[in-house]
Amino acid sequence: MELQSAKQRFGIIGQSDSLNRALATAIRVSPTDLTVLIQGESGVGKEVFSRIIHDLSKRKHEPFIAINCGAIPEGTINSELFGHEKGSFTGAIGDRKGYFETVNGGTIFLDEIGEMPLDTQAYLLRVLETGEFIRVGASKSLTTDVRVIAATNINLEEYIKKGKFREDLYYRLNTVPIKVPSLYERQEDTIMLFRKFARDFAEKYKTNSLQLTDNAKILLKRYRWPGNIRELKNLVEQLSVLSDEKNLDVMDIIDIAPHLAQSMLPSKSLSDKIPESMSERDVFYNFLIDMKRDISQLKTFVTQLISTNKLEFPQEGETKSYNPIASYYNDTPLGKNVAFQKDEYLPLYDEEEKGLSTKPILLDKYQIDSYQKVEIVEDNLKLEDMEKGMIIKALKKFAGKRKEAAEILGISERTLYRKIKQFDLEE
Repeated sequence: MELQSAKQRFGIIGQSDSLNRALATAIRVSPTDLTVLIQGESGVGKEVFSRIIHDLSKRKHEPFIAINCGAIPEGTINSELFGHEKGSFTGAIGDRKGYFETVNGGTIFLDEIGEMPLDTQAYLLRVLETGEFIRVGASKSLTTDVRVIAATNINLEEYIKKGKFREDLYYRLNTVPIKVPSLYERQEDTIMLFRKFARDFAEKYKTNSLQLTDNAKILLKRYRWPGNIRELKNLVEQLSVLSDEKNLDVMDIIDIAPHLAQSMLPSKSLSDKIPESMSERDVFYNFLIDMKRDISQLKTFVTQLISTNKLEFPQEGETKSYNPIASYYNDTPLGKNVAFQKDEYLPLYDEEEKGLSTKPILLDKYQIDSYQKVEIVEDNLKLEDMEKGMIIKALKKFAGKRKEAAEILGISERTLYRKIKQFDLEE
């Protein structure tokens, strides 16, 4: 099946490369019986991908069931999945078939697989390897032919290190991994999804469909969407019901969802715990690495703003002076006949005389020339000098209070005393 046909059939909106890769993998693996592990943040549509795999497989006419492993109590999950015998535990008043028995021949989607208890993981591993399982309280093994599709929004490799997830089960589930991208990773699809939801809710509530200004589109693209598509859909429904305006600007959205206005740039929290094994030099080095990453993200954001607003941006190696008043006049019919030369006053338009005035603006050429043409940045990358500079800034910020300065630097007060003595910073 082609990607576009699959999108139309299953109602998938988006054209990003990451989404297309995930969908192409799901389509290709569907005809097989391979176990699939779908990874992605909460709200990205992992269950939709599990339905795609089932509906395009040879099991499409057999049962499909989705189970949230985190929603089933630990004491009953084995019974829910594999069944139990009468009298096997308090309340077991009769035999009961589990999902692996009732869905025989079909597909089981195990969502939030990372929340599955360790003993249940052992039972599941046996099913995946041999197709055999045992009911709770029984002594006879049964067989089943079920395809398993698992999903998680956590890092299972980290859970393995912490002893919360079996490594052998992870590799058994991860036969074919599918990474469903978050909404922030497919920003170009955000507006397409907004329009789709806006049309749906306009039809549902019998109102006009919502529209977005250019600035509002930028706001939605910049937001990180921790709830992803589910969160975006909820926002569009709120705006459809609560907003008086149908052509939404930034403030129209923020009035109803103020959390969208928060800064999206990453920052280092002072509450982050620093491993005891790290030296002060390592702490400063990691801090500089984080700062470099933040600056790179800021650069990307500024470039996006310039591109979106169609502003001029000098190419690499090109120096370009910009005179906003001259630029304004040159872009108007009046300014076509005005020549702007170096060290000349800029003429202003005199409405009374309907012509050009010789009145100068208040910034003269001497004031302009007093500024440096190029900002000089000292290229000093010695780690020791950086440490000293940061300590000086911290002490200055807290008026010499060493306890507060040590806290913001992420080092102990004793280490700060030693550094002050080492760099001869005593007052």
